Amino acid sequence: MKVTQLYSVRHLLAATCSFIGVALLAIGASAAFDLHTPEATKVVSTEETVSAIQLALIIGNSNYPDAAEPLNQPINDATGLAYAMRRHGFDVDVVEDATKADMARAVERLKSRIKPGSVVMLFFGGYGVQSRHETYMIPTDAVIWKEADVRHEGMSVETVLHAIKERGARATLAVLDASRRNPYERRFRSYSHGLAPVNAPNNALIISSNTPGKVADDTEGDHSVLVTELLNELNVHVSAEGVFNKTRVAVFRSSNGAQMPSVSSSLLEDVHFSPDSDPDLTTASIAPIVTENPALVAPR
Repeated sequence: MKVTQLYSVRHLLAATCSFIGVALLAIGASAAFDLHTPEATKVVSTEETVSAIQLALIIGNSNYPDAAEPLNQPINDATGLAYAMRRHGFDVDVVEDATKADMARAVERLKSRIKPGSVVMLFFGGYGVQSRHETYMIPTDAVIWKEADVRHEGMSVETVLHAIKERGARATLAVLDASRRNPYERRFRSYSHGLAPVNAPNNALIISSNTPGKVADDTEGDHSVLVTELLNELNVHVSAEGVFNKTRVAVFRSSNGAQMPSVSSSLLEDVHFSPDSDPDLTTASIAPIVTENPALVAPR
């Protein structure tokens, strides 16, 4: 009888342990699912936040020792554009009269802040010089005596744009207000007029102040015609492609056909600027910031 009771107790204990084991497995699976679900939510949330990051590097170079006189527009243009892009939600880094080292550090700062999904804008106002069919942004301390010096002293637009893409930017916007007459060209064996077409990465939108190979003689106002019209269009449109294309047409009309900006696009999706963070600021209210020369403002 005792043997039979002992056998029954052992059988009951085995069944109880099995039940407890199954219950623990179920609890563990439920806990794992609960842990996994918030984690998945975090990933989605992070991607949504990252995709909204908007960065801008704005460089305005005015004082070039080798030029006949300082440029009066690039720094004003950089200031006005920085103000506008901040209103549209961009985190802006402005560099004025940048040396080669200044430009390199600014680009590195920009690259370090790019996250997958970012929208990145590059603006350069100053002297741009083409060499071997590539456009270089010229720093203020450049020492250029021959064309080969352009490639050593300048910073390639294409190199910067491709670096931005490699860091994971969703889209890249570039504004090149640098189609000015090359102050070094008399030192070269052959003249290099204007800028070269830019070989941009995918999902990029680029506007330059004039047709490739042509010079923009735009020195009258405190702001360039390109930036003046760009700021005007930013107050009206939210589509980046719409802003750039409307700017091209407005510059052509404002210059009486003397200047036709070049717009090139490899966009694979629509890119929109964030709504103006201060809707009470109308186009008329910021006109003094855009330009002090009414002749440069496109008719509305």
